[in-house]
Amino acid sequence: MSSSAGGPSTGGGGSSGPVVWFKVAELDQLPEGRVMTVNAGTKFLALVHFDGQYTAMDNHCPHQGGPLGEGSIETGEDGKCWLRCPWHGWDFDPLTGKPPGGHEDTGQTMYPVEVRKDGIYVAVAPEETHVRTVTDVMAETMVNWDVVRVFGMVGHSNLGLADALRRQEEAGRLTYIGIRHEGAASFACSGYAKLSGRPAACLTIAGPGATNLMTGLWDAKVDRAPVLALTGQVQVQVFGPGAFQDIDLSSAFEAVARFSQPVLHTSDHAEIMSLACKNAIVHRDVAHLIFPDDVQTIEAAAGAPAGSPEGRLGDERVLPSQDALGRALDEIKAAKRPIIVVGYGARGAMDDIIRLAEALKAPVLTTFKGKGLIADTHAHAAGVLGRSGTPIASWFMNESDLIIALGSSFSNHTGIEKAKRIIQVDFDPIQLGKFHPVEVPIFGEIGETTRALTDRLPRRLDVVNQVPEIAERWKIWRAEKASRVDDDHGAGVNSASIFEVLSKLVPADAAIAVDVGNNTYSFGRYFESKGQRVMMSGYLGSIGFAFPAAMGAWCATQDFQDLHGRKVISISGDGGFGQYAMEFTTAVKYNMDITHILLNNSELGKITKEQKAGEFEVWQTSLHNPNFAEFAESCGGMGLRVSTRSELEAAIRDALAHKGPALVEVLTDAELI
Repeated sequence: MSSSAGGPSTGGGGSSGPVVWFKVAELDQLPEGRVMTVNAGTKFLALVHFDGQYTAMDNHCPHQGGPLGEGSIETGEDGKCWLRCPWHGWDFDPLTGKPPGGHEDTGQTMYPVEVRKDGIYVAVAPEETHVRTVTDVMAETMVNWDVVRVFGMVGHSNLGLADALRRQEEAGRLTYIGIRHEGAASFACSGYAKLSGRPAACLTIAGPGATNLMTGLWDAKVDRAPVLALTGQVQVQVFGPGAFQDIDLSSAFEAVARFSQPVLHTSDHAEIMSLACKNAIVHRDVAHLIFPDDVQTIEAAAGAPAGSPEGRLGDERVLPSQDALGRALDEIKAAKRPIIVVGYGARGAMDDIIRLAEALKAPVLTTFKGKGLIADTHAHAAGVLGRSGTPIASWFMNESDLIIALGSSFSNHTGIEKAKRIIQVDFDPIQLGKFHPVEVPIFGEIGETTRALTDRLPRRLDVVNQVPEIAERWKIWRAEKASRVDDDHGAGVNSASIFEVLSKLVPADAAIAVDVGNNTYSFGRYFESKGQRVMMSGYLGSIGFAFPAAMGAWCATQDFQDLHGRKVISISGDGGFGQYAMEFTTAVKYNMDITHILLNNSELGKITKEQKAGEFEVWQTSLHNPNFAEFAESCGGMGLRVSTRSELEAAIRDALAHKGPALVEVLTDAELI
């Protein structure tokens, strides 16, 4: 029988029923006495060349699925030659597939082979129609809950689940991003959620793949970002004894996941996925599902319905009590210099908050995590409060006689003065007075509460108009910043000049992911927001967050209409970028339009600073770096290197205009932060 080289043909070949012939090897590809794995269509087989003959058999050993194509042909104690499984040494006749002492009804399934002029051909039955599996049901349920983006790594213990996700992607219901390190997948999910408010999923294998997720999942958890973690697991039959990559994933994820469950043969598969999605969304937390390898391909019950959020989610708007509103109004009426402190939890309620600020003629300070929620150019904006903040915000904190704290967690990094009278509003009751008592704790959705307060304010309030003071304080701080722009010790570019240029060039609707370290402190102080969305590793403070989070943020701009068109920017030091530098290749692979600003001072600058402040010797904080701009170019993206202030603006402008991944490496002075 003839066939065009490399293509399948339909024919008989000694097999009952119709078959399809596939070319699987060249004539000289497999030496005598050897075996190799080949694929005929989607079927993987062990191709044997022995005793002048070619045979093909099922590639999976019946013991634990070992790949016979990776085995060897060896002489046994009986003097015969056997094909030996590489995993546990099970033997099979290389020509018949029978085991030692085997009967006619045992052994490997054999497939017809033909040696043709152009190569070796194997016949297999036409591919059967896909039988819907329990993981198909779960993947359908997941996308019904609008979890439409997955970051992960496909591997041996998640193949059935991965195939179900593939089918959803081919149907246009889901998009998959293959990453280089699972830690980047969970950080990407965190960045995705912090920008969009919606969960994405991260996919890993068992063992180390699953444990690599931990840092990014903890980042999401402590910052209240919803994430769905999907981890493969070894087969149920080898749970516990210590099989390869078998660890107790339930225990490993117990602390980080609000919801963590194994997916078993007897599970209600649609319901368990619905519960995972609901827990992630409602609690703004991590949900985790464990998928044993052998469960993933179980045939679903005929007509098994997928789950959906219909009838499962309530209205999240929570109105405060009338008593709490009354007490808050009494505090406001008695105040002369009220201020509003806005935290990350107030995102989405800024229109109502600004309306309240205008009625009170009060400044709006933000926590560092809340940077960008109000543009620094707004008449009521007083900048960031705390260690990463401005003297404007701290001045108004000192002068105030009432603090209205909205969606703030009272981190010690922020420095809200607890001796002041405080009205605190939060949608999570555990946050109210969490660290110390406040005068008026209000449980309610922040937009609803601020709207109710504004509507109930008296027409005349005896408050100081602080708006002119805000403008005066900005004038003082901008003069101070301008004086720092020219600082030059001959050791690199100073931070004030970098963020002056970024303040000028970054689009007002951009999404910015920042890392940790001196680069981030400088961002908080010097960058003037026009209302950009800022994402950071807030409570966890994890180095390496920025770039993978920017990957997640970029994906969110593709998935949600209200985020379309936003430019995505990430900012880090050399220490932070080095943690997940190879993910730049991921950004290139998927043509992610991300501009990364890399402040390279060849050291862990913040740690150096802390060692000096603590009167320790500076030790082990220096870094040996590549030329990061050349690295970016070698990955297929744009790379630009800046060593003087005069080069900054042109380089950053070009990088922002580039449609795809771009990196601007700025050689910086570690002392001028």
